[in-house]
Amino acid sequence: MTDAAQGQQGPVFGVVAQYLKDLSFESPRAPDIFLNQDKNPQVSADVKTEARPLADGVFEVELLIAAKAMAGDEVVFQIECLYAGVFQVQGVPEQHMGPFLLIECPRMLFPFARNVVADATREGGFPPLMLQPVDFVEIYRRRAEAQAASGNPPAPSAQGPTSKIILPN
Repeated sequence: MTDAAQGQQGPVFGVVAQYLKDLSFESPRAPDIFLNQDKNPQVSADVKTEARPLADGVFEVELLIAAKAMAGDEVVFQIECLYAGVFQVQGVPEQHMGPFLLIECPRMLFPFARNVVADATREGGFPPLMLQPVDFVEIYRRRAEAQAASGNPPAPSAQGPTSKIILPN
């Protein structure tokens, strides 16, 4: 195929793989916590996205979900789920690559990571933690603002702000 024909073809996108990269679940007060279930824990969750190139046109995108349930000053449970995917992306203009990798790719990974978190909390003896949908556009916007304020251009692999979610009881 000629360069002109490839240019007219438009962007090419594919999910090469998706996988659970790391999972940690802790219930530091078990089994005592199950004897005092009259407390209604406060649950909060943070979401973070990262992307890094693996090869030409191939990127790993990570979605980190960290949640903690507290009853007063006591940790009921805490979980960290690092879910990732390998994406093939070609023909996307450079100025759109960051938003594509840090908004669209995490949107695709989120339902799977959400299921892992729900299953792990259920297997830990608690009701499944069902996370609400995440606004990845807002996470990206805050990352870009933080990087602009520091004088650094936005980069998909740079550390950025997370999305803090407080879940209802």
